[in-house]
Parts: sequence; C-alpha cells; structure tokens
Amino acid sequence: MTSTIIRSPYPEVTIPDLSLPAFVFADAARHAAKPALIDGPSGRAITYRELVGRARLVAGGLAARGFQPGEVFATYLPNLPEYAVAFYGVLLAGGTNTTINPLYTVEELAAQLTDAGASHLLTIPPFLDKAVEAAGRSGVREVFVLGEADGATPFAALLASGHQPPEVTIDPHRDLAVLPYSSGTTGLPKGVMLSHRNLVANLCQLQPVVEIAGEEVGIAVLPFFHIYGLTVLMAAALWQGATLVTMPRFDLEQFLTILQDYRVSRAAVVPPVLLALAKHPLVDRFDLSALTSLSSGAAPLDAELEEACGKRLRCSVGQGYGLTETSPVLTTQPADEARIRHGSTGQLVPNTEAKVVDPATGEALGRNQDGELCFRGPQVMRGYLNRPAETAQMLDPDGWLHSGDVGHVDDDGYFYVVDRVKELIKYKGLQIAPAELEAVLISHPTIADAAVVRVADEEAGEVPKAFVVATAELSAQEVMDHVAERVAPYKRLRQVEFIDQIPRSLSGKILRRVLMERDLQAAT
Repeated sequence: MTSTIIRSPYPEVTIPDLSLPAFVFADAARHAAKPALIDGPSGRAITYRELVGRARLVAGGLAARGFQPGEVFATYLPNLPEYAVAFYGVLLAGGTNTTINPLYTVEELAAQLTDAGASHLLTIPPFLDKAVEAAGRSGVREVFVLGEADGATPFAALLASGHQPPEVTIDPHRDLAVLPYSSGTTGLPKGVMLSHRNLVANLCQLQPVVEIAGEEVGIAVLPFFHIYGLTVLMAAALWQGATLVTMPRFDLEQFLTILQDYRVSRAAVVPPVLLALAKHPLVDRFDLSALTSLSSGAAPLDAELEEACGKRLRCSVGQGYGLTETSPVLTTQPADEARIRHGSTGQLVPNTEAKVVDPATGEALGRNQDGELCFRGPQVMRGYLNRPAETAQMLDPDGWLHSGDVGHVDDDGYFYVVDRVKELIKYKGLQIAPAELEAVLISHPTIADAAVVRVADEEAGEVPKAFVVATAELSAQEVMDHVAERVAPYKRLRQVEFIDQIPRSLSGKILRRVLMERDLQAAT
C-alpha cells in the first residue's frame, strides 16, 4: 500500500545550530561595502557593514538601558532600513522581536503589547501618539522613535552609546527570535512562538528551491511585520547578499517607479499586487525588463492570472504556500521555470512532510483527494504564547500541524489549496478574524447579534461582510463607521446586511456556511 505521508522531492538539508543573526550575517563581510537596504522613496542606503555595525550598537545600547535576554521588543514601523537594524540588534542582545502591523489602532496595539509582554517599543513620529497611549496601557518601559519627538527616546541614542553587544548565550532550539501574531485556524490573534532554529531551518529549506544571487535587487513591498516579508526578505535576501529596496507603504505608481529605477530583478508580492501588474494600464509606462522572477504568497492565486502576468512582464511567475506558524514556507515552485505549475503552490521544501486528512474524521486520504493539509518539519512553531489549549488544537502529539486549509497533492507532489476549514478572511494577504469584528459589532448599543463572513473580491481576494441583528433603526453606513473607528483600515467592513436572526448550532457556534450559501443563492 502506498504511504499517505508525502515527502519533499528534494534531498534533506543540514541545519546549523546557530542563532538567526549569526546565520544571516555569516557572509556579511564579503558584501561589506554593498547596499543591504535602500529606502526606495529617498534613496538613503545602509551597507552590509553598516547594518551589522549598527545592529551591534543597538544590542549594546539596549543592554546598557536594562534590556535583558528573553525580553520582548516591539517594532511598530512601516518598511524602512532601520527595521532590520532594530530587529537584528534585539536578537544580538538575546531578546525576542514582536512585529506589529503599523495600521493597528491604539486598542489593537495595546492588546499585542500586553499579550506579548513587551518591555520596549520602537515607532516613528506620525505613530507616536498611538504608541505612547498603548505603551501606557501595557507594560512597556520605554518608547523609542526614529528621528526626534517629544515623549520618546531617539533611536539614535542607542547607536550613539558606543556599547557593544552583551555576552549572551542563545539556545537556537528554545529561545524565541520572533513573536508575530496570527489568528491561527480561528479566533483572536495569538503570539506565534518561532525560535531561532525555526527561522534558520526555513532559510536552509529555501536555499535549494529559491535561487537568490548576491547581485540580485529585490523590492521589500511585503511588510516586514508579516512573516512572509520577514523571512523571505529581511532574512533570506540579506543572508544571500542581495540588496533590498524598501517601501513604507504600497502605491502602484511608486512601486513601478522603484522597479524601473532600481532595476529590481526579483519581487515577492501578494495576489492584489500581481493582479495590478497583470491588468493595470499604468504598467505599460514603465521599463520592467530587469524583473526576472515574481513570486506570490499569503493568499490563493488563480492560474490564469499567473500566466497573464508572466506573459505581460516576460518573467517567471509562481506561488508558494505557508503559515505564520511554519516560519512560513512549506511549499514553493521549483527554481526551474519549466517545472512551474500554474495554479499550484508548488512542492514541499526539504526536510518537510505532509499528509491530507478528512477534516471530520482525521482519516488519512490519498493523492488527488481534497482534505485538510497537515505538515511536519523543523520550521513548525513551538506553539502559541501562553495558550496551551489553542496550541493543542493546532499541533497534535505526533508533531503534525493542522493548517485548517483544504487542498490536495497530485501524483508529482504539487500542492493545490482549494478552500479553508478555518474561518479567517484573507484581505490582500492579511488575516482578519471574524470573531474580532463580531466583538466590535456587538459593542454597539443597538446591535443584538452579528456574524461576519468572507465575500470574494477581485482586487482584495476576500472582504468582510457583516450580518447584523439590530434592535433599533440603524443604517449600514452607521455599522461600518462604528467598526472603522475601532479597527485597522484593512479590517473594515465592506458590506452589511440586516437579518432577523443569526443561524447558530445547538452549541452556539455561528453557522457561517449557512450565511455564505444565502449570499450565493441571492447572487444567482
């Protein structure tokens, strides 16, 4: 009988027992004078020598101010070269980074700071009011700011201190490098405990399948706070000696200008950006001939869209798949363009196993059968911070991570993700937890009950729609405004429908599928 466990087609790779900064900076001296990061809008650059040197100063400066190994440092920044300086400085000091969406409201920021137990926070002047208020609601001892602003310590003070990194011992298997937040399969955001070993393993797993040459120029439009941008760009690209051009926020014309002016050869994006590259008329005004590779992740991508984009830009286009809980990469397309299968997320990276199980029974299924995708490998998280019950739901005793995604594997080991068991909404690759929006909705005095479901959207992939039970006269705009005042912009409701009763199971669970089918019937 054929085994139901799917293994990577690639030979196993050796994973060194190193901390993340020791691994990423191992060859930095070889590229010492080369730009490591460039701020796209201004052209301000940091060389590899400056990146390593400044990260060491940050580590020393933090230690001199009382930052201890094991403490958590929060970064609340857009993509800037200083992001990497702070990130690696924290690691050299023996600390853990928690990366925060710069669009977060005070309430969302305070919630993550408190849950993560952050002791220090770094931001920029435009975000400082929110940062200071959130810090006051949590255990943050000191707020740093890029530049200067009242109420915060200049980040430059860490660099000017002249202190070198403290003597710290890092256990790559146990010590956490980063604590990003993910909603997992259900519920509110949870801290994902990723060790140095998890991230170093994922970088090693990428090497045979993602060929990043040292002369490459990449664009860092993926946010560094998200595990996709953190691992693939701020870690993998810098480890390989590439140059990263950062963008603080996405703007299509600026994105195209940077691709053209910096002769960007490699771009990692999310499907809405790829959609614009395939269809927007503005693209024709720019010379993108240096672009040779375009990869997409964080949300599903249609095969026809992949092919259309590749044809228009005359470059290789493919997609991969992963989770915050897996550091993130699980599958990716082969480096050989001839072996790319459009519509597929590619094959397993080395040192990774997978199986497909019946979501209801847990019974293993064969190839070409749709079921829940489960994975096992060294990139799998240690668990959710202070949430043993949620960890147990995601990770079984045999080390299998249950992704909550439905898909299948073909006879050649290519994966296809077709649906989700989980209830998360993916807006432009960012996760939105329906439970979080429902909690905001029912805080309204005239909303008795509410449910949020995902609705397909050509540009964003998916958008949140609310079904609302109101006890008094209420307009859809009032409902949307109520939510918009309390959440980050990408989480805002895009549709509202009033309903007499929210369908629920006997246990009280919202029957979202019933609401989604109702929408489907109304559309037809």
